[in-house]
Parts: sequence; C-alpha cells; structure tokens
Amino acid sequence: MRIANLSGRLVIVTGSLAVDVETASYGAFGSDPQAVFDRWHEFVGWAAVADLTSATPFDQAHLYAPMPCPRQLFAIGLNYREHSAELGLIDEAPIVFTKFASSITGPYADVEHPGGELDWEVELVVVISRRARRVSEASAWDYVAGLTVGQDVSERMTQYAGLLPQYSLGKSFAGFAPMGPWIVTPDELVDPTDLALECRVNGSVVQNGRTSEMIMSVASLIAWLSETVTLYPGDLIFTGTPAGVGFGMSPPQFLSVGDELLTRIEGIGELRNRIVAGPLPD
Repeated sequence: MRIANLSGRLVIVTGSLAVDVETASYGAFGSDPQAVFDRWHEFVGWAAVADLTSATPFDQAHLYAPMPCPRQLFAIGLNYREHSAELGLIDEAPIVFTKFASSITGPYADVEHPGGELDWEVELVVVISRRARRVSEASAWDYVAGLTVGQDVSERMTQYAGLLPQYSLGKSFAGFAPMGPWIVTPDELVDPTDLALECRVNGSVVQNGRTSEMIMSVASLIAWLSETVTLYPGDLIFTGTPAGVGFGMSPPQFLSVGDELLTRIEGIGELRNRIVAGPLPD
C-alpha cells in the first residue's frame, strides 16, 4: 500500500490514481495524514478490503510531506562506513540527533538557500506504526508502518560552528527535510532491507549506495533507540546517508541557488527539490 498527503488530505495511491480515505471510509478515518498512524493497524485492516473504485487521477505537484507533524524525528549520522571514511570520522557507533519538525517540506517543494555551505544527503526514512519501548531486533519490523524517501539538507557552517557540532540546528532550517512522495508499506517491496538509493545534483550522480550497507540496519536502529526512548506512532527515523556528500569532496562542493536536487530510492520513488533564493513565504 502507498499512502500520501494530497493537498493536505490522506489518500491511498494506486498507480496514477488516488483515493480520498475520509470519503472512501465514509468518515471512519479522517483526512489528517498524520492522525492515521494512531490507528495504523485498524487502518491497514480496513484498506485491505476497502472499495477503492472511487480512485481518480491526481497531480503529483500537489503532494505534500506524507508525515507533516510527527511527535519525534530522529536522525542517524555516520551510519555508512564509506560516508564515515570520507569525513574522517570512523566509528562503529552512529550518532543520533534530530531534525526539528519545522524543517519538514514536501517532495517537490522549493528549498530556500539560507547562505553558507548547503549540502545534500539522501536517506531512507522509517515511519513507526505503534508505540515501541525496548523492542527486540527480531521483532522491530513489526513496528514499521512504512518507508519513504528523505533528503537531509545540511548547512555545514552552522552545523560545525563552535567547539561542538550543532547537528540539529545546521540541519533544521526551513525546508531542510523534504520527504515523500508517499509512504510505502514493507510488503510492497521485494526486500525492504536492501534498496538502492541515489542523489543527483543538476542531473549528475553524487551519491549511489544501498541500504544494506548501513552499519546499523533499520531493525537494529529501532531496537537501539527504543532501549532509551519511547517511539510513538508516526515518529520518523532518518537512517543515515551513503558516501558522496559535498562536504567530503576535494575540494568541497555545495549547492547554489538554481540547483536541482533529485533524491531517489528504489521501489519507493523520488523527490525533486529546487534551491531558491529566500525568503520564501511562511
């Protein structure tokens, strides 16, 4: 199943068509794309037998971030060995930070350049389906509602200002968390643990990897995080990026106004985000 946020309303996507969930369920489920995760398993049961013949064509330009306001957004750094190596930060333990929810934007939204050194990071994003506390690695996929494509846009000067890095701040400017175009449930994928992921800048490939190359897998990340914190329905985990970021190049390369980012993950879809001069309207 693929679910999306179409102009602020929850829809099920079937090919090039979309079904409005509130209408198709006769109000049993509302239109809020975020609220559905609090009733995820009930929703999945309904969707399995629902009449989706009311599906209609839609314009993908009207897709917003499928999870617009999660309770928590976790981000994982240094979770691919080659990426760690390109930054000279080799460690078997990834780092955890957050991207603040105000940074979330849609799959085709423009991203304002705030100045400084703007970088790209393609990432698989995990959506949590139910409350998770001290979850075992063996059962962790039972807590996954679905997967989506994420772009961890980063402003490196802010990130590395001061004595200690400011990861969360440097990665949370407005628009720095494009996501989408929809959420794909794991059963839709041949192997959800091994997906090709790619980032292009103005058509040129800068990142190309596979999620099976993670130091900590999706399952181990959920188990690890839930040992310390409680994960809630609709929470997000940005799982890390492979090698090829601009900061790690010699000489470093960064995004400029007018550049286009294409962020793609096998079996899920792609984001297209243009870098623009600010300020953008609130």
